[in-house]
Amino acid sequence: MDAGLKIALGVVLALVALAVFRRPLKALLRLLGRTAAGLAGLFAFSHIGGFIGVSLGINLLNALVVGLLGLPGFGLLLLLNWVLQ
Repeated sequence: MDAGLKIALGVVLALVALAVFRRPLKALLRLLGRTAAGLAGLFAFSHIGGFIGVSLGINLLNALVVGLLGLPGFGLLLLLNWVLQ
């Protein structure tokens, strides 16, 4: 098999794979961005929460909850923190 044919076949296969996995990759990148935003929100709250006596752990699970659920997820974490202490 010629080297040029192998390269062309590899490029075509890569384009097909990209077309097939475009939606899942987009959803995964959106989840990653929302999780990063949730982590940043938890980090900001950890500094502000010390003044009012409330603290939440900064970890991946909490960031995922806040990233996926938004403000209701943040309220859920606060409620769970209050109930479990």
